[in-house]
Amino acid sequence: MEEAVLNTALAPASMWQTVVEQFLATSPWEAAASLLGLAYLLLAVRRNLLCWLCAFVSTSIYIALFVKASLYMQVVLNVFYLVMAVYGFIDWKRGRTESGDVRIESWSVNQHVTVAVLVIIASALNGWALSRWTDSPAPFLDSFVTWGSIVTTWMVARRIIENWLYWIVVDAAAAWLYFSQGLLATTILFIIYLGIVVRGYFVWRREQVLQTKSAIAAPSI
Repeated sequence: MEEAVLNTALAPASMWQTVVEQFLATSPWEAAASLLGLAYLLLAVRRNLLCWLCAFVSTSIYIALFVKASLYMQVVLNVFYLVMAVYGFIDWKRGRTESGDVRIESWSVNQHVTVAVLVIIASALNGWALSRWTDSPAPFLDSFVTWGSIVTTWMVARRIIENWLYWIVVDAAAAWLYFSQGLLATTILFIIYLGIVVRGYFVWRREQVLQTKSAIAAPSI
């Protein structure tokens, strides 16, 4: 009994020791990719086109890291991110208001329901395939993070405000996935993301209200 109590008391200390060891073992490449990913999100909140450049470079590094970690769907996801970084830059540059700000859009309830159902189905099928034919350590979680991120990144590129709400769920799942694989710097990054995406929603929401009022006040021709 005493031994069990002692082991329970030492468990938190052991856990933190493991966390510190993982953090110290973080490669410079993972640290760089994490910082660039953070820069991407902060710039995206401000609707700054440079966010897509940070996304492109960060994603390129993560492709190599995830190949090494055998997170196959994360590799696929980051290849998609490369493409979306280019597309997002073009779409944001084109979708600007007369004042030069990025125009913010919204999806209908039906669109959100359809997307949610498709993500769940795709994640289940993809997870089953990974568990059957690969050595993926977390097939279903990996698949959910991948398909959720694909949809949400598309929403960012298309300037859909609800992307921030989607990111709350996806980033929380991603943080656990990366922590379970020893990618501590990336885990910390995604925990920070959770705070930033909440702020991002309110910043975009405030701007959307201003854009709507401006459009209503504008004289018709």
